[in-house]
This record gives sequence, C-alpha cells and structure tokens, in this order.
Amino acid sequence: MSTVGVHSLDHFTIQVPDLAEAERFYSAFGLRVIQTQGELHLSTECSNHVYGVVRAGDKKKLLSVTFGAFAADMPAFEAQLTEQGVTFSKAESGALQFSDPVGMQCEIIAAEKSMPNEKADHDPVPYVVGERGTLGKSTAPKVHPRRLAHVLFFTPDIEKSVGFFQSALGLNISDFPGPVAFLHGRHGSDHHLVAFAMSDAVGYHHSSWDVGAFDDLGRGMMQMEREGFGERSWGVGRHTLGSNYFQYIRDPWNSFVEYSFDIDYIPKGTSWQTIEVAPEDTLALWGPEPPSDFITNHEAS
Repeated sequence: MSTVGVHSLDHFTIQVPDLAEAERFYSAFGLRVIQTQGELHLSTECSNHVYGVVRAGDKKKLLSVTFGAFAADMPAFEAQLTEQGVTFSKAESGALQFSDPVGMQCEIIAAEKSMPNEKADHDPVPYVVGERGTLGKSTAPKVHPRRLAHVLFFTPDIEKSVGFFQSALGLNISDFPGPVAFLHGRHGSDHHLVAFAMSDAVGYHHSSWDVGAFDDLGRGMMQMEREGFGERSWGVGRHTLGSNYFQYIRDPWNSFVEYSFDIDYIPKGTSWQTIEVAPEDTLALWGPEPPSDFITNHEAS
C-alpha cells in the first residue's frame, strides 16, 4: 500500500491558566480571537479558518494537534494507521483520533487544504521617488498575520516522532540536523508545517504565523512591546533552515509566537535536498543570540 499524506496542519489545541490574558496576548499579536463555549479560537483577518484553540487549565500544556486530509484519502488513512499498528478511534464526524508513540494526542480530519498551494506573495512596499517611504509610529497600521505557517513541538524521542509522522501521516523530512527536525507536506507546503525539538517530555514550543512584509517583523515587535509582551523575545533574524526572516515573541507562559516572512516553499512533486549545517548554524544565519531558555520545555517541569 502506498503511503497517503496529510495536506495541512489544520489546527493545534493548547491550554493556559488565564484565558483573559491569552485573549489579550493573541489579540495584540494581530490575530482574530473569538471566545466561544469557554475557549478561544484563533483565526486571521484574511481567513475564518480556526488555526488554534486555547482552553483554560491549571498550567500551559499542549493538548492535541489536528491534521487535515483530503476526504477521498480518509479510508486509506484508516488502513495506513492499522497497518502501522496504531490504535485509533473514529469520531462521529469521521475524525481519526490517536496518540503518537511518545504520547502526543493527534487527529486526522477531512478538511479543505489550509496550507498554501504556492509560495506566498510579498506585500508591495509603496515607494515613490520624491515622496516619503514610511509612516510614523502613531500612524502605522497594526500588523496582522495572514495564516498559520507551522508549529514546533517538543518530543522525548525525536527519531521515533519523525519516523511516525513519516509512516503514519505521510510527511517528508526537509532537514534533520540532530536535535531539531523539520517536516513538510507532500501536497505543496512551506519548508516545514511541523517541527520537533528534543526534550524530556511532549510540549508546545511555538506557533509561527506568516506576514507579508519584512517591515512587519519590526512593527510587530513594537506593537507587542507597547502591550507589555516584548520581554526576552528573539529577533529580528533569518533562519538557516527554511530561510525565513523571523521575530519571536515570548508569551506569558514561556512559549513563543513567531512572525515569519518569506519561508522556502516545496511544491508538490519536488524532491527536496536536505543540507548539512554546523551546530551553531542550526537556528539562524544571522541575528541576535536567542534567550538562554529558548529551547527549554517549560511543560516538562
């Protein structure tokens, strides 16, 4: 049986101890935040698609990750999970629910593709010779991300997690420089739609959100600082693996959200070549040094 693959990271679900503070944080970041039935739904100004769900709990914790697949592939996914020896349940909606080998809760649903079908366009920078090329801080518009780009999770066994996501979900390795792994979708995907970092427990490190201009990174940082959320963040810089420009913002629970601009894109049918990088090049091509606890799984404690 040939392996079928998911096309999107449809949404992630986390819990935090203060929903009101989460609503303030994600709204300041530029997302559309809707409170419904006691949880927050995260979407963007460009789409009503719910990319993230935030629930109340005693501490910050990753609850589950949901992947989107083509409806025609769902029977093949049932057979694929069975062949892999994965115990799963099937909800009334048809969603396939299961745990991966390290205990991360996953599900596959039939859904429209929410990941891009081509490399995203850049927002044009208005510039006319003889006129000002920028605005003042007080008149600059708020930064609003366009879509979810990817999520990075912690795992206690990176080889096991990567192998499972390849064989059971049909994702492909983009780069795997040891303690971090990046995987993309076979139906056309950014350089990674999920990534893993080594830890001693499952956890949520960051969600990354696509913006349309390099300028959005700096303006996004400023708008978060004005709301009191800029402490011990990281950026501006450029990643080596994925090539995107970044600005990370620390949330109130020591995980991160990322403004991401101009990431590599891997079209459907492309044979992507991984590269060898030195350990010191794994995180960034250039930029400031990250916070000392940047790759710390605060859920593990």
